[in-house]
Amino acid sequence: MRRVANGLYLVVPKRGRAYWSLRYTAHSKRKQMTLAPVDDLSLADARVEAALKKKQLRKGLDPLIAKKQAEYASIHTIDELFADWHEGNIKRLKHHQIPQRVCMQDIASVIREMQPSNITGRDIKQILQNIVESNRPTVANDALLYCKQLFNHAIKLELIVHNPAFVFSVDDAGDVEKSRDRALNFKELTQVFIKLREESDSFTRDNYLACALLVLLSVRKGELTEATWSEFNPKTKTWYLPSERSKSGVAIDIPLPELAVQWLNELKVRSLGFNYIFPNRRSSKMPHMGKDTLNRAIAKLFGREPGRAVQTENKMWNIAYFTVQANSVHTVVMSLRHGQRVLCTRASLLLITAPYQK
Repeated sequence: MRRVANGLYLVVPKRGRAYWSLRYTAHSKRKQMTLAPVDDLSLADARVEAALKKKQLRKGLDPLIAKKQAEYASIHTIDELFADWHEGNIKRLKHHQIPQRVCMQDIASVIREMQPSNITGRDIKQILQNIVESNRPTVANDALLYCKQLFNHAIKLELIVHNPAFVFSVDDAGDVEKSRDRALNFKELTQVFIKLREESDSFTRDNYLACALLVLLSVRKGELTEATWSEFNPKTKTWYLPSERSKSGVAIDIPLPELAVQWLNELKVRSLGFNYIFPNRRSSKMPHMGKDTLNRAIAKLFGREPGRAVQTENKMWNIAYFTVQANSVHTVVMSLRHGQRVLCTRASLLLITAPYQK
């Protein structure tokens, strides 16, 4: 670092480009701010820029704060506002991709190019209405929450003075969410797995084995469908679930019964050398089975294909419509509290081990 003028320095790092730097004192603290790379700013212009910053300082305005305010002033659209808000989400949230997905697909699709100050309650209502009409009440509640957080962030940046989503409640979105406590009973499990085997042309073997392993191991859907072969130890017959993939953030060693080992051996052959147990069979950004693959395949059997005008017939007899949740049936802990559910889980093994015929 070489001093060029009062407070102006030339910094030449060992790596990277040389740049002009300004050192000053504000609120009894020594501070330093980068003006620009030497290639982009001549010495004469650097002197002028340094003089302007010192003028701001004499007026009581910290140049670094003024620079930050200028960056906020460049936020003109919802996309730009979201980008600034999402920086905090990345640091704060483990699964920051969830609000990103909802905002990009459902919120920004309505108000993307609009200025934050022009958003009204009618726009928020339209966002929620679009999601509710697509039969996604839980996503509607999430979207309302993210709208409130997004526009609270805009208030912090002094881009708006009130939050257009503040007066909305869950009554305007997906209504109050109720916890799911219903599990498939033994009779229903019998019907389901028999039917899944009968419909093997549309419900693939990979999907079938995924459902079977979820019932057998009582793990979360994403923990299984996003698992890699490196997590499994065939010698000790254990599955090491790393902390970064566990919802609790704690690594788990899951013992594998002989039946699970047999299914995994079959999946090893079916994976054709891919790193994932359930590799994605279609072109996608995700290398593993998609989050909605199982539920879409199940919905198809019920004649409920999203986005299709003419639905197919319901092939699931009189079975009530169901989806695979985060936990396939119930976790082992929940099952131990309800002996009947343990019985259902154990008895279901007799069904899913039937010979596979196609």
